[in-house]
Amino acid sequence: MGNTDYSKYAKLSPFELKDNLIELAQNHTDRMMLNAGRGNPNFLATIPRRAFFQLGLFATTESEFSFSYMPEGLGGFPRPVGLQSRFDHFVMENKDKAGVLFLGKAISYVRDQLGLDPDAFLLEMVEGILGCNYPVPDRMLRLSETIIKEYILREMGVQGMPKEGLDLFAVEGGTAAMAYIFNSLKENKIIDKGDRIAIGAPIFTPYLEIPKLNDYQLEQVLIEADPQQGWQYPEAELHKLEDPTIKAFFLVNPSNPPSVKMSDEGLAILADIVRKRPDLIILTDDVYGTFADQFKSIFAICPNNTILVYSFSKYFGATGWRLGVIALSNQNIIDQKIATLSKKDKKELEERYSSLTTDPSGIKFIDRMVADSRNVALNHTAGLSTPQQVQMVLFALFNMMDSRQDYKNAVKSVVRERDAALHRQLGVESTHDLNAVNYYTLVNLESTSR
Repeated sequence: MGNTDYSKYAKLSPFELKDNLIELAQNHTDRMMLNAGRGNPNFLATIPRRAFFQLGLFATTESEFSFSYMPEGLGGFPRPVGLQSRFDHFVMENKDKAGVLFLGKAISYVRDQLGLDPDAFLLEMVEGILGCNYPVPDRMLRLSETIIKEYILREMGVQGMPKEGLDLFAVEGGTAAMAYIFNSLKENKIIDKGDRIAIGAPIFTPYLEIPKLNDYQLEQVLIEADPQQGWQYPEAELHKLEDPTIKAFFLVNPSNPPSVKMSDEGLAILADIVRKRPDLIILTDDVYGTFADQFKSIFAICPNNTILVYSFSKYFGATGWRLGVIALSNQNIIDQKIATLSKKDKKELEERYSSLTTDPSGIKFIDRMVADSRNVALNHTAGLSTPQQVQMVLFALFNMMDSRQDYKNAVKSVVRERDAALHRQLGVESTHDLNAVNYYTLVNLESTSR
């Protein structure tokens, strides 16, 4: 790259640096650079996408039945009466088309394995994919939430929690989830300027930027993973969380960029700390959990203290879809903290949410997030778009119906083979770690280049 002066890049923000690196790569004649800046996978799940488009064709035809006497191009709401029989006919007539048989099996699975009303589910999916109604309930469509709860509990390794003990908020990916969470924690007096928040490091760089924003001005305490211990958090680091001045612990698990899940030993230490500090809030981004073997989320061991964020982006190759959920236990400590606020703070919050209900003090934190996501006043049109929720449901059903886990094994194989190939070309031995996920990797270029 010739005589390029790289010193000018030293003071750039991560985002400015990213843009400059892309420009360098595009101008470099050898074009030997790879943009891996956002970790976008180049693989994706095709069957649930085919099912989505086929369902859309069926739903559009259903819509046209309602106004068949009108000029072409005008449709109405789908008719519930006879919908299931017309869908069965659609499946039989089009079973040779990819994605259609999956739709038929999905209806059967929802009925036989999840115990849901297939007629109500089909109507929710048909109306949802048409996008002909506002999202109702605004937090998440009713049966869609039930299905995604099942998916989340399974994939996050949560045992013993009934679906009724869990609330979900469907959001536009993990980034929107983080924006909504931090904003509502501030609005509801849970965090305030100058408060201390612990962050598991190393971490996705923008997550280091959020607490420093003028909106929050939080003091950061790093809980640093040790590369000599397989990028696990040493016990001494985790014990920093016993400090009562630390309001919350924010981490990515499996980590980004080390790409390692917390070990069972680390989870046990954290659970013990939470027993000593039942007021500690944990915010965990578990987007890479579906790439791990026998993954167990912190939410599985400390459900009442944990805000769980999960995104469908990486595992299903769906970064452009913007699909994610925020999960909270019905017994979460944030609701408890709100209930113990001062009279002055409670009065302010009652005024903030008074347009939503006659009992604003009874609104759960997760529902406050929904309202806050639309500045409260626009809560009546809050919610993730219904076609997005339909695709989310199809992704989840595809994974749950895959009893042999063929797709999961395939994507794990892809990322692990790529990790091995990278280390092989660098001439570095790739160590086998049961906690490694291998979606990302960290390479010590100084030692590698010697």
